[in-house]
Amino acid sequence: MKTLTSPRNKWFTLVGTIIAQFALGSIYTWSLFNSPLAEKLGEPISQVAFSFGILSLSLAFASAISGKLQERFGVRNVTIAAGLLLGLSLLLSSHASNLIMLYVCAGLLVGFADGTGYLMTLSNCVKFFPQHKGLASAVAIGAYGLGSLGFKFINMYLLTHFSLEQTFAAWGAIVMVMVIFGGLLMTDAPKQQTATTNSAAKQSPATSGEYTLAETIKTNQFWMLVTIFLTVCMSGLYVIGVAKDIGENYIHLSVTSAAAAVTVIAIANLGGRLVLGVLSDKIERMKVISFAVLVSFVGIASLLFWEPSSNTFYFSVACIAFSFGGTITVFPSLISDFFGLNNLTKNYGVIYLGFGIGSIAGSIVASVFGGFIPTLYMILAFLIVSLVLTLVIKKPGDETSSIATNQFAIQ
Repeated sequence: MKTLTSPRNKWFTLVGTIIAQFALGSIYTWSLFNSPLAEKLGEPISQVAFSFGILSLSLAFASAISGKLQERFGVRNVTIAAGLLLGLSLLLSSHASNLIMLYVCAGLLVGFADGTGYLMTLSNCVKFFPQHKGLASAVAIGAYGLGSLGFKFINMYLLTHFSLEQTFAAWGAIVMVMVIFGGLLMTDAPKQQTATTNSAAKQSPATSGEYTLAETIKTNQFWMLVTIFLTVCMSGLYVIGVAKDIGENYIHLSVTSAAAAVTVIAIANLGGRLVLGVLSDKIERMKVISFAVLVSFVGIASLLFWEPSSNTFYFSVACIAFSFGGTITVFPSLISDFFGLNNLTKNYGVIYLGFGIGSIAGSIVASVFGGFIPTLYMILAFLIVSLVLTLVIKKPGDETSSIATNQFAIQ
């Protein structure tokens, strides 16, 4: 593979991506605003918090179409537009006078803006570093994770010293400026070209290694990867979202001890992103995903079968958060290994819909079957299936070459 690009464009794009990702990650401080918004609207916190579920779905949908937007308008223009929309949406959210307006502004609009910028800028950055995809992904997604941690302190300070409307306005202004500035530093990554460029069009996807979205979804590997990604996202997003409640109501910890899980999750999540992201450049990426799924399995199993205690609880949520953070970091590079770099944004964008589905699937199961335990058992079963899939899956084309080799040996 040969990539023609200016070193200046490559490094400027990396810096711009880090800045934009840090700002985009700020949406994961949304839980800080549930109580103030519930008080303002006179609605239950549970109904106000549902706006984040809508946000996650909208984010996943926007991620799926961001590749099309980049093709038409370029990464710089789309990122700038995402920054403008994100800032405006947060400002509008502060003036929401009812749940419907909150769901539209904070859910649909904020999610769409964040999703458009998140996956597109990440994929574009990874394309600049074909030999170090795992490291590039770890740095970019690590910035996204750090953004949630950094803005936790920024937004807590703003909420303490200013009104809710002023806090939203300041938050929106900060992230808008950061995303726009980051976008101005970015350049569209060049397409990857093979040495036999003239004959590339005649090659099959299995030969060239480059799959269009239409070709990707026809492979068995695509659906296996969808299952694995959805499972890890469901386990991570469900447990992370209700960790405090599990600690209080299932482990019977104090409010303070249960709330400490937030810090454990943040550290483990970031650790998974950095450790597994870097590791994926050194060993086969599917083996890294197998390890991540196994770690999540251990975390869920310990919650179900170990004696309830604070140590068990912290260990469990740390395993689940580590696996979740590492998986979403390694998966972009893994998808490029399977289906090529040129259509990474589109191919991964569709798989990333599993993030949105996973964000609400666990909550739906919990509401239908009544609580944590049935949901955790369901997730455990899915993790077993996913672990098996990680052990048997092969890259597209590998099966063909393996069959051909066996036939040659027989002859």
